[in-house]
Amino acid sequence: MAVDAGKLYLVPTPIGNMGDITQRALETLESADLVACEDTRHSGMLLKRLGLKKRLISYHDFNEASRSTQLLGKIREGMSVAVITDAGSPGISDPAYRIVRAAIADNIEIISLPGATAIIPALTASGLPTDRFFFEGFPPHKSAARRKRLETLKELKHTLIFYESPHRVKKSLGDMLEILGDREACLAREISKRYEQFLRGYISDILNALGQKPVKGEIVLVIGGKERE
Repeated sequence: MAVDAGKLYLVPTPIGNMGDITQRALETLESADLVACEDTRHSGMLLKRLGLKKRLISYHDFNEASRSTQLLGKIREGMSVAVITDAGSPGISDPAYRIVRAAIADNIEIISLPGATAIIPALTASGLPTDRFFFEGFPPHKSAARRKRLETLKELKHTLIFYESPHRVKKSLGDMLEILGDREACLAREISKRYEQFLRGYISDILNALGQKPVKGEIVLVIGGKERE
């Protein structure tokens, strides 16, 4: 499948297991004129593992505004540009929002491929309701701001989904326990990777299971919503 000239492609990459790359993603990356990525070294190794050798250009949080202008210029010249992130779907807690907005304003067609993301497998394996959910992304780093944000979420009856870093996860769970109450929850760690793990129970159970040992890996927290009537 050859990509069309003059279009922007958003291409998910595996979050761990390389087998999660789709055939369409491979064909898109192979055919694209230019691949924009967060880290050219990381993505270079990824593409090498996939058997691809491509022209890469950096596109990350710190150069997103200026690079978006440059990339859209390339697209207007007739190039096809694929955007990838270090792992997962572009735009989900990763760069892509600015270039998508700019492309829409410039009447450039956007092709967004379905594929790997940590949100859905964490939710579906959590055992919590999946009919309505709210993705919060990363909560604020500082406790005061995090607690304030949790106050705005505690009345939601949707299942809540958060990304969190391993060195903050215990503090975040502690704040959730205090602000939201001891709700059903699931900690999903290292999804699709060798040491994939799901801790299920109540927030207090998960905190007890984590104990005093350091936590490692990529983490998704799935927290039950306010009890439905």
